[in-house]
Amino acid sequence: MAAPPPPLKSLLIGLPLGLGALAFGFAAEGLIPAPTPLSAAMVTALQETPPMAKPVRADAKQDLQGVAAQRLGKGHGLASLAAPELAGPQGAPGPNLEIRIALLDRPQDLQLGSSGGWWLRSRDGRVLDQGGPGQPVSLEGVVQGRPELWFEPAHGRAVLVNGRAYAGRLRLVPQGSGLLLINHLPLEDYIASVVGSEMPSSWNLEALKAQAVAARSYALAHMARPASQHWHLGNTTRWQAYRGLDTVNGRTRAATAATAGLILSYQGGIVESLYAANSQISWEAHRHLGASMSQEGANGLANKGQTYPLILGHYYQGASLARLKNGAG
Repeated sequence: MAAPPPPLKSLLIGLPLGLGALAFGFAAEGLIPAPTPLSAAMVTALQETPPMAKPVRADAKQDLQGVAAQRLGKGHGLASLAAPELAGPQGAPGPNLEIRIALLDRPQDLQLGSSGGWWLRSRDGRVLDQGGPGQPVSLEGVVQGRPELWFEPAHGRAVLVNGRAYAGRLRLVPQGSGLLLINHLPLEDYIASVVGSEMPSSWNLEALKAQAVAARSYALAHMARPASQHWHLGNTTRWQAYRGLDTVNGRTRAATAATAGLILSYQGGIVESLYAANSQISWEAHRHLGASMSQEGANGLANKGQTYPLILGHYYQGASLARLKNGAG
């Protein structure tokens, strides 16, 4: 993860509430500060992943309605939060949020396919083309004059971009003389990939869990303040490294599942949980912004027997854990 550019001045993202019932669900348990008027398009719903062939609204600030966060612990910070407190009954798995990731590091020579059947659709859901596994997608004569296209695989299958597999589906937006590819996928699937992209999956599982929480908190901050009208964040180290299904395995999924829905909060905001490979890079890149986790340091603490809440508490001092859940309460 690279250092953010100058506009990111704070580790905390205060999310605005507003306009009566049309509001963020993060207000539960005091996670978000007092309501402030919205200055842009209303941030509304993707409580469930939109069904196949159903057009998604273009504004990326439409993703968090009806999501609440329940504080865990007694306000003493992460360092006092023992792992068993997080291992009790979890209830519902939490909201099935969809995140939008721009694939910014792909080659210009675009090749699309799927590991199963696939459909190429227009914005209104009309099928423009379809095919089977291994059959390439031809965009010739299809893109011109259309504001966007959707490439959707059969249920449970992956989309292939220049041979790399991704979960979810793709939105193709004309941009200049080319296409911008936006991967729409469930948040937890994205986190499982980020964990394996940012850390060796062979590292201590507690370090992987700490990475999962940090990555999820960072992602939620950018879902609240997206980089673009169409996408929340990119797939390069300017944001978080994301390499699709190439970096997903049993250990990254286990770390993600064990921390499902957990984010970091501090004094009423979501922690934009910065991190870097080691303490030197973390200090050089992020010291002017505040707390930052050393990934190598996290693994070292885990190897000494530290659980992930203690690891997170070491690097994000004073922060607490909150769990996303359905319903604003």
